[in-house]
Amino acid sequence: MVKPVLQIENLNIWYGSHQALKDISVDIPARGITAIVGPSGCGKTTLLKSLNRLLEETAHTRITGRVLLNGVNIYGPGVDVTEVRTRVGLLASKPFPLPMSIFDNVAYGPRIHGQYNGSLAQTVERNLRAAGLWDEVSDRLRKPASGLSTGQQQRLCLARALAVEPEVLLGDEPTSALDPISAQRIEQQLVNLKDKMTMVVVTHQLRQAHRLADYVIFLWLGELVEAGPADQIFKTPRDERTRAYLAGDIG
Repeated sequence: MVKPVLQIENLNIWYGSHQALKDISVDIPARGITAIVGPSGCGKTTLLKSLNRLLEETAHTRITGRVLLNGVNIYGPGVDVTEVRTRVGLLASKPFPLPMSIFDNVAYGPRIHGQYNGSLAQTVERNLRAAGLWDEVSDRLRKPASGLSTGQQQRLCLARALAVEPEVLLGDEPTSALDPISAQRIEQQLVNLKDKMTMVVVTHQLRQAHRLADYVIFLWLGELVEAGPADQIFKTPRDERTRAYLAGDIG
């Protein structure tokens, strides 16, 4: 396994009295795409959002265990949550462009954090190109982002997430709200990026996991059943529950 960028150690998460994740320990390799799979309600999104402390936005949530980002526990005392969320970005299931221009959406994060190489215009262009959107919007950068199609808005959100140069990019079912062509474009951009950064994607589509994943984490009822390289998980799973899920017998 490639050296992990994220190490999850004995992670337990409760919503009120309900335990959503149970003693999860798994390493996520640097670079490439890690897919978190499993049936609805198994804890996929909970695990994903624990990786940048977004769960703290949910009331009555309790978390124990550690999540190490390049060796540093993001739940440790004195950790800057804003910095964590800058280093670990999120592409949500539905696009939420900011109520401003296309240019200002991408420039928003770099302006706040002062994180851009060269001019701000160069930063915006570079990240719109990385998201596969530049050729479609280069002549209307000052137009409202709300005028873009849903698929274009999701690629804009990808550009916005990339603009602060995160070490890890999380995707919470990032194509679930898109039509097939737009979903394919997002998938292609993720594949184009995977040699340059670490991505962790929740997906309920096994076909999508087959297409995208280099590494797979399989959850069942809040428990980690199996994790490993995608070829091994899909072709020779070790656990009977994994085999049953992949065959469509459970879930």
